[in-house]
Amino acid sequence: MSFADLGLPENILSTVEKIGFKTPTPIQEKAIPVALQGRDIIGAAQTGTGKTAAYALPTLARLGTPQGKPRCLVLVPTRELAMQVDEAFRLFGETTKIALLYGGVRYDQQLKALRDGAEVVVATPGRLIDLWRQRFVDLSGIEVLVLDEVDRMLDMGFIEDVSSIIRMCPKNRQTLLFSATVNKTIREIADWALCDPVEIDVRTGAITADTISHALYPVAGYQKYDLLLALLERTHYKSVIVFTRTKRDADRITEWLEANNIAVATMHADRTQRERVEALSGFKTGKYSVLVATDIASRGLDISGVSHVINYNVPEHPEDYVHRIGRTGRAGDEGEAFTLFSPDELLQLQAIERLIGKAIERKKLEGFNYRTEPLMLMPGNGIGSARPRRRNR
Repeated sequence: MSFADLGLPENILSTVEKIGFKTPTPIQEKAIPVALQGRDIIGAAQTGTGKTAAYALPTLARLGTPQGKPRCLVLVPTRELAMQVDEAFRLFGETTKIALLYGGVRYDQQLKALRDGAEVVVATPGRLIDLWRQRFVDLSGIEVLVLDEVDRMLDMGFIEDVSSIIRMCPKNRQTLLFSATVNKTIREIADWALCDPVEIDVRTGAITADTISHALYPVAGYQKYDLLLALLERTHYKSVIVFTRTKRDADRITEWLEANNIAVATMHADRTQRERVEALSGFKTGKYSVLVATDIASRGLDISGVSHVINYNVPEHPEDYVHRIGRTGRAGDEGEAFTLFSPDELLQLQAIERLIGKAIERKKLEGFNYRTEPLMLMPGNGIGSARPRRRNR
């Protein structure tokens, strides 16, 4: 199927062709025709499947002639995702006026965009509520409400803010809800916020994409950095995201890699907005071949061409493993993901293997000087069933 088969108007198709899009992804193929009909949607899709275009293209088709006021609101969990969505709307709708609203920066440019007649508002919950309470933003004309990465917004504690914003919008609207997971809480929101929604689920049976090969490298905790450096030296990579559990680890690893003449950028919540934008831009353009980041970069960011992901720590939450490795192997490309595993992370590993329904292959790096024999433990009876041995007392 081509984009021309989805019912998009000629002006949108012309833009899509100019951008170079050829074939719609599964979520685009199923969601765009439904959205063009004006129906509400609950869209479930794994990260990296093209959800932004799935709602941006039909929304731009619906807006048509500008009216000088906000008619589409896209609500997202983080400023990074907000910037990515803003970039996509500007790419797809070259003449569409857009207001990008997020916290941590001055109001000036955001208020100017609203005063200039923005048709599309892309916002994080906190800043949007702040501006709405000060009467700087008017949501009474919203025709399309997009709730993107809803599960992430709930994880970040935004459920009350999201509920309040939904109530600020007119009841007679189209609502498009997209999420990587659809749990009980999300369904409860959908029950009162959406009207007779069409459910679209393009998640595959496998929780992790089949374009990603992932492996576990057991190693003692004190040798993790040495193994990380050895993996980078022996891997033919184009670009790598190294995920860490803490901001302190991210800064420390960046310093180590810089000392080894590796072009590296850092991204975590304590970095200024300017530093984060520069890091992301530099990584996308190839200025930096390695991006060291906390989970702020595991979801919502549209970073194409990432060839490898390395988890310096086993993620605390099993869902984060899926989102982290999902930064590679996107849009049909193949990718590799490595996880450095130390014995004290066994419980977290077991939770991940239970979630994905299979054991992760254990590997040893040939020629690496292991000071302690790595724990090549495989699950016993059932995925993730192995338990650490207890000491005799």
